[in-house]
Amino acid sequence: MDISLEQLVKDITRFINETMEEKGFSNLVLGLSGGIDSAVVALLCKKAFLDSKKDTKNLLCLLMPSSTSSKESLKDANELCTKHNLNHKLASIKALDLAFIEQYPEASSLQRGNFCARMRMATLYYHSSLTNALVVGTSNKSELLLGYGTMYGDLACAFNPISSLYKSDIFALARFLEVPDSILTKAPSADLYESQKDEDEIGYKYAEIDSFLKDYERFKNLQNLSLKEVFKNVEFKALENIYGKDMTKSLIERIKKNAFKRQNSKFFDIESLVLKD
Repeated sequence: MDISLEQLVKDITRFINETMEEKGFSNLVLGLSGGIDSAVVALLCKKAFLDSKKDTKNLLCLLMPSSTSSKESLKDANELCTKHNLNHKLASIKALDLAFIEQYPEASSLQRGNFCARMRMATLYYHSSLTNALVVGTSNKSELLLGYGTMYGDLACAFNPISSLYKSDIFALARFLEVPDSILTKAPSADLYESQKDEDEIGYKYAEIDSFLKDYERFKNLQNLSLKEVFKNVEFKALENIYGKDMTKSLIERIKKNAFKRQNSKFFDIESLVLKD
């Protein structure tokens, strides 16, 4: 980052307040997983309320464990709420999770995890309707670039204040905002299923991933090429020389194959056909 953490916090909290004003909302709701991303977003939202002299009770943090969620995650989320006096509520999705498994016993751990992610978002939007609140997103740039999220699950939101911050930026910001050590020191997890860890699934540490992603972002030509074309490109070879063939191929395949998650739904436009004729 080219700016100080203090300035970054000011810019993000201003963005949060401007977004609320622009959309005409006074309340916010977000899911608090016990992980570092949602912890940072919760504290940024609270600071935005304090800066604008709004009641911090208008920020609601929902704790939504499933039947396989780590008990430590729930404990960590509660510790964060206690330390920073965050307005929070337990809204377990355990019954929904178990009902899904009873209906679809053949579902894989990933399919079950994606269902739970969507049930959490459905729960958030239910509470948003109760309190007339905007749903705040908690996905960082590293996750968004890799497509590491569930469509209409954790990727759904009214706005996202950390979407341009890499995971390594989130760690720095978390320390600055005094996120508890219990959250800072544990392995990142989307909590999709029992014992799931982000870095195990991706195959690389976030420090390595972020370094790669920053270099990838600098090579604009790669971003406009198809996956087949990328492997023949000189910029791909440059990345390969730095990060090795396996890592370069693996991460670019993830980025390209999951790009659709960052795009709006495509709709058939009959008027454009009429204009062409």
